[in-house]
Amino acid sequence: MPTFHLTPAVAEAFPDTLIALVTATGLRGREPWPHTATALEELEQRLSDGTWRPADETDPRIEAWHTAYRSFGTNPRRVRPSVDALGRRLAKKGTLPRINPAVDSYNAVSVRHGLPAGAFDLSRVDGDVAIRHADGTESFTPLGEPDTVEHPEPGEIVYADATGVLTRHWNHRDAHRTRVTEDSTHVAFVLETLHAARDGDLLKAAAEELRGLLAPHADRTAVHHLGPAGPEATA
Repeated sequence: MPTFHLTPAVAEAFPDTLIALVTATGLRGREPWPHTATALEELEQRLSDGTWRPADETDPRIEAWHTAYRSFGTNPRRVRPSVDALGRRLAKKGTLPRINPAVDSYNAVSVRHGLPAGAFDLSRVDGDVAIRHADGTESFTPLGEPDTVEHPEPGEIVYADATGVLTRHWNHRDAHRTRVTEDSTHVAFVLETLHAARDGDLLKAAAEELRGLLAPHADRTAVHHLGPAGPEATA
């Protein structure tokens, strides 16, 4: 069971960080997930009838990530936080992508609450996972591009295990190696905020909402939280 660790340097740079780690064991990704399908359809309907719009870069939740990206040298309008990119796609196209039930679940929760989210197939994770600054020597293969190798810039914040980088620009994009598929059975999902004092309750509610979508299709689920005061959690 890997341990996720928020490193002291990242905690010092972003002292109000709070990360929810939602774990699911015995996940069954090839059966119907009607509650996830309904969650996606409801968001799209609310967008269509004008009663809701996804958070954009003027929203404090997204603006905070843009500021964070700039602090480690990333242009957030060229390389957007995942929730920003997902919300923009939904606003433009009117629909969210359908990938597989587990991914669709965290996408729905992410865009509904304006919080970045991601997931890792833990059977493909090598050792523990650190949320840390890159040193520039690591390798990263982007999701959907198995023949591409990138190298994060020194100082860029990444999730990384013993083999390589699992996310770039903190939460812009996940790695191909640890992608979640219909056959993934042990998965760690993450939801993140940089302003726990303001959005901690929102993050916790979102984590429980995600857990509720996962629970009917898993043998066991759990929610843990990482922050400067408690920087470790085991998936």
